[in-house]
Amino acid sequence: MPGPKTWQLMAGAAAVGLAVAAGAVATAGPWDSGQRTAERAKAAAARQTGGAHHLGAPPAPAPAPSARGVLAALSAPASAPADTALDQVLGPLLAAPGLGPQPAAAVYDTATGKQLYGQRADTAMTPASTVKIATAVAALSALGPDHRIPTTVVAPATGNLLTLVGGGDPTLGKDGLRALADATARALRTRGFTDAALAYDLSRYSGPELHPIGPNENIAPVVALMTDEGRTDGSESGPAPRTGDPAGDTARTFASLLRERGITLTAPPGPGKAPQGATELARTLSAPLSDLVERMLTNSDNDLAEALARQTAVAAGIPADFGGAAKAVADRLAGLGLPQAATARFADGSGLSREDRVSAQLLTLLLARAADPAHPELRPVLTGLPVAGFTGTLRGRYGAASSATGLVRAKTGTLSGVNALAGTVVDADGHLLTFAFLAADTPGPDPAQRALDGLADRLARCGCHTAPAS
Repeated sequence: MPGPKTWQLMAGAAAVGLAVAAGAVATAGPWDSGQRTAERAKAAAARQTGGAHHLGAPPAPAPAPSARGVLAALSAPASAPADTALDQVLGPLLAAPGLGPQPAAAVYDTATGKQLYGQRADTAMTPASTVKIATAVAALSALGPDHRIPTTVVAPATGNLLTLVGGGDPTLGKDGLRALADATARALRTRGFTDAALAYDLSRYSGPELHPIGPNENIAPVVALMTDEGRTDGSESGPAPRTGDPAGDTARTFASLLRERGITLTAPPGPGKAPQGATELARTLSAPLSDLVERMLTNSDNDLAEALARQTAVAAGIPADFGGAAKAVADRLAGLGLPQAATARFADGSGLSREDRVSAQLLTLLLARAADPAHPELRPVLTGLPVAGFTGTLRGRYGAASSATGLVRAKTGTLSGVNALAGTVVDADGHLLTFAFLAADTPGPDPAQRALDGLADRLARCGCHTAPAS
């Protein structure tokens, strides 16, 4: 058929797989009236961020390739020829030098509930940013897709001692701060004040603020109050210079906004705890968690990943530090009935740590659980995955000639010597497969990514659902 527009190609791919997996796109698919939730909120724009996923400028726009055969598979899925068994087609590709000496792989059929292929599938390996899949599942399971992270201003019942209370929303922007300042100034005047003192409360999080990798353009200090992820260059995604004091900068900006509204501050803002029994004067809310998860996965957003891991810890009632967040994520996955979570190790929520350990099998099962009609709260895990050749960290990979373009949706993972790809693909028979490929000791990102993309491309071309489980 003629080449469709980008949104048609993406919608067709999603509809095919989820129609097979769940029986109806309306109840189990990742599309809301043909449009992604995060795109409605402009939260998952086609930009790249996080880790080492940016190997040069994004490519120039190209005509959308054809999605040959995708829609036909809805009504007439083909039989799988015996010579396309996954153990025959993937084995040689996994031997590519670009994947290092001992890669791991797993492929799972969401329609039959069977693992179709495994090579070292249960071996826990460094997942890099594919660990964000686990972070997303845990956060959505703990809080639900409609949860919003608040930032508030409180004061004693009759006073003018203001406290700006950080709730842990790294996406808080100038518009949100202006709205807070408007409401705060009105509340103060209602109380008869045109002057105030201002403190800021970071107590929602605890423990070290710096990620173990140290100061880095891929992540700001992890604190409960910040504006625009602590970026200092006006960017919205990608590596960027970060402020060393995101909370203080946010409080000072808020103080300036109050002055613009005629409120005199008696002293510069400083850190402090909100007084017991304080009354809320104003609040602003983040986008829904569903949108935040999509943005995190599409753009591989490290700041959001660490924030969502800590929100999971807050929901569990345990300290919201690196250790508490790791425990909360692991506990949530175990609570979903995934015994493979017991062998995983979570050192952070973003995958920047080399101490993370996750198996390919666990990643495929997490993705399959997100496609399960019994868990609609997890659907943003699927809708947030980058689309091959079109969005996020897969925008510059694959191409018009690849069978995977528009059909593969996958989370990338890149650290020095570590490369990974985990996601979903609709195969030639219209089956929605989940897959994960993990590689260590790779010779470099380019050969590793070519090999990973070749594996996903081969999955998209084969009728493999009859392959025996290995």
